[in-house]
Amino acid sequence: MPELPEVEALAQHLRTYARGREVSRVDVASLSVLKTVSPSWTELHGRQVTDVARHGKYLDMECAGLHLVVHLARAGWLRWSDELAPAPPKQGRGPIGMRVHLGGPGFDLTEAGTQKKLAVWIVAGPAEVPGIAKLGPDASTVDPDTFAAILDGRTERIKTVLTSQSMLAGIGNAYSDEILHAARLSPFAVAGKLDDDTVRRLHESVREILDDAVRRSVGQDAARLKAEKRTGMRVHGRVGLPCPVCGDVVREVSFSERSLQYCATCQTGGKPLADRRLSRLLK
Repeated sequence: MPELPEVEALAQHLRTYARGREVSRVDVASLSVLKTVSPSWTELHGRQVTDVARHGKYLDMECAGLHLVVHLARAGWLRWSDELAPAPPKQGRGPIGMRVHLGGPGFDLTEAGTQKKLAVWIVAGPAEVPGIAKLGPDASTVDPDTFAAILDGRTERIKTVLTSQSMLAGIGNAYSDEILHAARLSPFAVAGKLDDDTVRRLHESVREILDDAVRRSVGQDAARLKAEKRTGMRVHGRVGLPCPVCGDVVREVSFSERSLQYCATCQTGGKPLADRRLSRLLK
């Protein structure tokens, strides 16, 4: 799933290559992608791209008073082309959900897999998108006091709080694993029970991990961002490999639709976390 660093890199890419260009045509290949009916996507035709912003994990392309807002969900992506094919993509076939022509160049919004959750809104302002209206402070700029206030009194696991967009915007499954590893903190720790020093260390890890990922991502070609994300990971997606800090094996806890990765030596005092799926297999 694209998270804050990748969406920021895509926003920067569009600021560089799309801003100032005119939307010549929008092709909707899958109507399920559109979450708004009015204004119609045809209202974007002839409008100049005036700015591109990011709100948490939402991408926002402003077109002279209208906003094309995109949430890439778990398997969506933005594929830029310096020369788009003039023929529209076939309805309901292939991975393309929407194509935006900007004269010669432009981009496709694509989605892999069978779970179609790629979402696009065309609105007068980004706050009209329900998910944006509910976002908490941006994880890349949240200050220490605000961060501590978010955690204060929470009974959820810290992994849950970090990935809840209404509490802290922009962090998903992958970067939360990396942040918790850097902070030497168990993903199952209760957020509201962390002491002041641990909260401070966790806030520093949030900023360091995200700042580093943004630095590595911004300026990369959009097609290379996914690979860049993977190469920067220390525990996420590295089950069975050695932890780069201590050399212990990276372990996993699996849930119904996702999993988390961690290092027991660095994060849980050497104690493996319970994994119900693995426990059932061993019975």
